[in-house]
Amino acid sequence: MAQQSTETDWVSRFADEVIAEAERRAAGTVASGAAAPVIVCASGLSPSGPIHLGNLREVMTPHLVADEIRRRGHECVHLISWDDYDRFRKVPAGIDPSWAEHIGKPLTSVPAPPGSPYASWAEHFKAAMEASLAELGVEYRGISQTEQYTSGAYREQVLHAMKHRAEIDAVLDRYRTKDKATGAPKKPGQKQQKPVDEAELEAAEGSGAASEDDGSAGDAGYFPYKPYCTVCEKDLTTVTSYDDESTELSYHCTACGHAETVVLREFDHGKLVWKVDWPMRWAYEGVIFEPSGVDHSSPGSSFVVGGQIVREVFDGVQPIGPMYAFVGISGMAKMSSSKGGVPTPADALKIMEAPLLRWLYARRRPNQSFKIAFDQEIQRLYDEWDALERKIADGSAQPADVAAYIRAIGTAAGELPRTPRPLPYRTLASVMDITAGHDEQTLRILTELDPQHPVTTLDETRPRLDKAEYWITTQVPAEQRTIVRDEPDEKLLGSLDESARTSLRLLLDGLDEHWSLDGLTTLVYGVPKIQAGLAPDAKPTPELKVAQRSFFALLYNLLVGRDTGPRLPTLLLAVGADRVRKLLGG
Repeated sequence: MAQQSTETDWVSRFADEVIAEAERRAAGTVASGAAAPVIVCASGLSPSGPIHLGNLREVMTPHLVADEIRRRGHECVHLISWDDYDRFRKVPAGIDPSWAEHIGKPLTSVPAPPGSPYASWAEHFKAAMEASLAELGVEYRGISQTEQYTSGAYREQVLHAMKHRAEIDAVLDRYRTKDKATGAPKKPGQKQQKPVDEAELEAAEGSGAASEDDGSAGDAGYFPYKPYCTVCEKDLTTVTSYDDESTELSYHCTACGHAETVVLREFDHGKLVWKVDWPMRWAYEGVIFEPSGVDHSSPGSSFVVGGQIVREVFDGVQPIGPMYAFVGISGMAKMSSSKGGVPTPADALKIMEAPLLRWLYARRRPNQSFKIAFDQEIQRLYDEWDALERKIADGSAQPADVAAYIRAIGTAAGELPRTPRPLPYRTLASVMDITAGHDEQTLRILTELDPQHPVTTLDETRPRLDKAEYWITTQVPAEQRTIVRDEPDEKLLGSLDESARTSLRLLLDGLDEHWSLDGLTTLVYGVPKIQAGLAPDAKPTPELKVAQRSFFALLYNLLVGRDTGPRLPTLLLAVGADRVRKLLGG
């Protein structure tokens, strides 16, 4: 195993900062000889819909930092707050429109999508993410915000926020701007205009900071607390009065008309608005590191405002909070969980191994955007990963690349499962394309790839083989799939000139001697060289490249009936020598 560098790696730099901040906070508060406090890193996810690959960055950034801290021997916990007490805001594409009747309810009070085995909307989408995080080796402690609020865990924090609502309102007011339509000052609770692209805001859905709600204000003034109606369960409520001494709170529900007065010190059916809730949790949990998306880093957004509220209201400290950039999908539009078909970590893990997906997040700094490939680009991505492994094996990899690789293949708890015999992904995909998943034929082809070191069982090539098969069968359009001819194309064979016939004879004569992946590669590239009077190892000229392309197109047309296809050496192996001879007129 290569040694990890801690000098050029973004994860190590953040770990240094977090450990230093933890020591600074602990100084003077921990008695001499007492155990060092647990370092807290945090993420927030809202199970309001499919939790997509963009949201995964909210988890992977603190996971990687927390894991580095654990590798150094410090006790560190990664909290994931499931924001399941958030309101249900809209019905995603593909769901029965009647679910609109639940808009405004907590996500844990909304029925799961039709056919789901889970008790609620929140549990349905949370379960899929939990399974993916387990496969990715992410160690964390989950916190249900529904449980926190309804159990009274935050009761003192809620009362404190209500008591200091004037101070909170003053902080928020520093960032409120004038209404663009009327020119009048914005009212508390009115959504602030931020210099952030609306498309990017949509991409943030699924993070714990999906809402930028300031709070509500009516004739009675500003309140940072929003009750859920005890009759219809919706948050379409307005606080009409509050008494600090008795904590009696009166509210009116505009959804069902219900009005009541409750004692807030005993009432656990509501929550703080997001811009107050988030800094409250920083103080409550002692969070030292928590990243946030671009939409939370602009002036007046939740991270910026939260830094002042946590300090001025909750006597806490804002965490180290790097901004992370969005994640795109190769060949697809920007991700938004409000629209159907958004790729999730579970989708990605069906076509790529967990270490590769971890690597995509580990090798890029949080503020660097990147794309995850679901199209042909995944083959190049796997080639890059395999090349990195070879560089690490021979000691030529750069320190930062080594660090990202080590973080990808395992955690402080140990290495993740990997494919014992990692054959090239593009080769496996081509083979599965041609064999349509026939195990016996697949094993025959894989055995012939390298006769000196043959594959003995398909298990040696799993799970990569299964990922490649899933990719080729679900992500490659039908018109791009490979269908080998049943019979020779006699018309095409009969139309060939002598040069083309000679090229086919040279190929067929060399099949037995070159029947391996490397051998066939040499053969198919060498035939045009021999015809041009060059040595088999001659460097290609522009003229030679034209001849090679023409030869390759001829082979593809005779074998699969089109000008292109899988790499020819792999295709020839997959078709088999006897069938190749038949289709090429030999």
